[in-house]
Amino acid sequence: MTVRIFLLFASISGFVAVGMGAFGAHALRGLLSERLMQVMQTAVQYQFYHTLALLAVALLLRHHTSRLLSGSGVAFATGIILFSGSLYVLALTGEHWLGAITPFGGIAFLTGWFLLALHALSNQRGN
Repeated sequence: MTVRIFLLFASISGFVAVGMGAFGAHALRGLLSERLMQVMQTAVQYQFYHTLALLAVALLLRHHTSRLLSGSGVAFATGIILFSGSLYVLALTGEHWLGAITPFGGIAFLTGWFLLALHALSNQRGN
């Protein structure tokens, strides 16, 4: 994936995270159970963390061509979609079967961090 695609995905993801956070805090308060509000908050929180991680990967890719970095970015984007996306749908619909998808997003997040660590440990261009 290119820097441009990662930057675009990160900017859209940040926009969505702010929107979902505001929507949850204002429009859904009192409509959802406390447990589903916590699910919504978890989705927003993890989306923000990993949007920032994806943004960092995009910026690093501007200076380092690396399959490890690219893989990390793909993993973070996949995790955002699977983890936060499934939790948003769960919170808004109450469909609990989506909980089966969420761990795959968590594994994608872990993969992204692992690949980022491998990149940091690699000896690319003497850095």
